[in-house]
Amino acid sequence: MAIPTAEEGVRPAREGDVPAILELAAALRLELTPMRGGGIWSVRESRPEPLEAAYKALLDRTDALMVVGTIDDTPVGFGVGEIETLQDGTRLGVVSELFVDPEARAVGVGEAMLGALVDFCTAAGCIGVDAWALPGHRAAKNFFEESGFTARAIVMHHRLPGE
Repeated sequence: MAIPTAEEGVRPAREGDVPAILELAAALRLELTPMRGGGIWSVRESRPEPLEAAYKALLDRTDALMVVGTIDDTPVGFGVGEIETLQDGTRLGVVSELFVDPEARAVGVGEAMLGALVDFCTAAGCIGVDAWALPGHRAAKNFFEESGFTARAIVMHHRLPGE
């Protein structure tokens, strides 16, 4: 008797996925905010409230792609890729969010979502793709490096009294 295996997948997000994406986005914030650099990330780089409207707006943009990663058609992760036009007119892809539920990691969902976002940026004629990893999130840094990303900048921060 064959043992059934879970099937991983990735697809463009649909409006019906927004409630699951909101849950995953909340988990993303809970994971990153307490990490080194996460406090500033949560009020600078994270997507602004109201999140439901922000994620729904991404669905209609031609310069962005939001994907969901699935196991047996159940969303367990999401990612967002956006196209940014640089000063010289070239385009840069930016993976602004990529998150997989901790219980669904290490099975290929994150890699599949990142691959779909890189393909989107390639098709849009981007010269490269940037992605964020907090300095305290070694697993994210390793994930991106294993996917062919290298650091191109390091943001330095000096805490002031009261921060």
